[in-house]
Amino acid sequence: MPLFILACGIFLLFFLIVKVKLNSFLSLVLVAMVVGYAEGLPIIKILPTIQSGLGATLGGLAIVISFGAMLGKLMAESGGAQRIATTLINVFGRKNVKWAVCLTGFVVGIALFYEIGFVLLIPLVFTIAVEAKIPLLEVGIPMAAALSATHGFLPPHPGPTAIAVIYNADIGLTLLYGAILAVPAVIIAGPLLYNTVKDLNPAVPQGLYSPKVFTEEEMPSFLTSISTALIPVILMAVSAVAKLTMSGDSVAQNVLVFLGTPDMAMSISVGIAIFTFGLNRGKSMTEVMKIVEQAVLVIAMILLIVGGGGALKQILIESGVGKYIGGLMAGSNLSPLLLAWLIAAVIRISVGSATVAALTTGGIVAPLIAMSGVSPELMVLATGAGSLIVSPPNDPGFWLFKEFFGLTIKETVRTWCALETTISVVGLIGVLAINVFVG
Repeated sequence: MPLFILACGIFLLFFLIVKVKLNSFLSLVLVAMVVGYAEGLPIIKILPTIQSGLGATLGGLAIVISFGAMLGKLMAESGGAQRIATTLINVFGRKNVKWAVCLTGFVVGIALFYEIGFVLLIPLVFTIAVEAKIPLLEVGIPMAAALSATHGFLPPHPGPTAIAVIYNADIGLTLLYGAILAVPAVIIAGPLLYNTVKDLNPAVPQGLYSPKVFTEEEMPSFLTSISTALIPVILMAVSAVAKLTMSGDSVAQNVLVFLGTPDMAMSISVGIAIFTFGLNRGKSMTEVMKIVEQAVLVIAMILLIVGGGGALKQILIESGVGKYIGGLMAGSNLSPLLLAWLIAAVIRISVGSATVAALTTGGIVAPLIAMSGVSPELMVLATGAGSLIVSPPNDPGFWLFKEFFGLTIKETVRTWCALETTISVVGLIGVLAINVFVG
C-alpha cells in the first residue's frame, strides 16, 4: 500500500501540473497533504511536517540559490558572459565554434540555473550561428547540453545541493565527482550528438538574434569575467582537496573548509562580482543593487518550488515510505546507485520536473545510504542523473528548447529528449565506474 499510495500521489502531481496547469508549488504542497494523510500520518502532524520540510530545505538553499542568481545576473548585465563567449570563439576559431559554445555553456552554467542560462545564452547562440554561417543546432545543442549537465551534477545548483543535504553528502566531493561526470556527458550529448541530427536545420528566428551587443570598452576583461564566474567552484574544489589532504584539526583546513561551504563561497563570489561586474564597470551602488533585486525576483518561484519538493520529501520520510522501501531493498542485490537512478528517472518521466524528481527520490532512498554504506556523494549524482532523463513534454525545458529553436515535436524528441537521455545514461555509467574505485 505505501508504494501504491506513492504512485497515486505522483500521478496526482502529474495531473495537477500538466492537465490542471496548477502552479508547481501549490501542487507539491497539496499532494504532500494528500499523500501524508493517505500514508497514515496523523492529520495534526501533516502541516508541521510540511513546514519542517520546507524550512529545512530552504534553510540550506536560500542563500545558495539567491546568490547564484545574483552572480549570473551581474555577469549578464556587465557583458561578462559575452566576453567569455567571444574570447573562446576567437581562440577556437569558427570551424570549432561548437566546442567554444559548449565550453561557454559549461562555464556560464556553473553560476546559473538552466532556464536563466538558456535565456541568457540563446541570443548569443543565434548571433554566433548567423555570423559564423553555421547551422543553428550545431551551436544550440552543445550549449543546452552544457547547461543541463551542470544543472544536474554540479553544486551550487539547487538539485544536487538539495540532494546532498538530504543524503548528508560532502558538497566539495560531490562537486569533484560531478565535474568528472559532467565533462564526458557534455561532450557526448553536445557536439557529438549533433552529428546524428545534421539533417535538421531550423532557421534562426528573426528579431531574436540582435540582443544588446557590448562594445569592447563596456565589457570586463576575460580574466576578470572567467575568474569571477568560477570563484564558487574554485573555493568548493579547494575545500574538497583540503578535506582529503589536510589534518582535520589544522587551522588551514578549517579555514579552507569554511570558505568552501556553499553559502560562504557564493557570498564571497557575489561580493567580488558587485565590484568586478558592477562598481568597477562604472555602475553606481544603486544600479548594482537594482540588478541584484531583479535577480531575486526571477528566482522567487524557483525557491518556493524547491521548498515544496522538500515538503513532499519530509512527508515521505515521516510517513515511513522511505523506510518501507529501504526494508524492501534490504535483501536486494540491486545496487542502491542504480535504484536511485531508476526511481528518479520514473518520477522525472511522470512529473517532468528534474528538481521534483530529485528531491522526491531523496526522501525515498535516503535510508539506503546507512543500510548499504554506499557513497552519499555518488548517490547524489546517481539521483541527479536519473532526474535528467528524457525531459518529456510535461517539462518546461522541452517547450523552451522547442520554441526557441523552432522545432516540431518529433524534432524536439530527436534533439532535446535524446540530449537529456544521453546525459542521464552517461552519468549513471560514470557513477558506477567511480564507485568501483571509491566504493
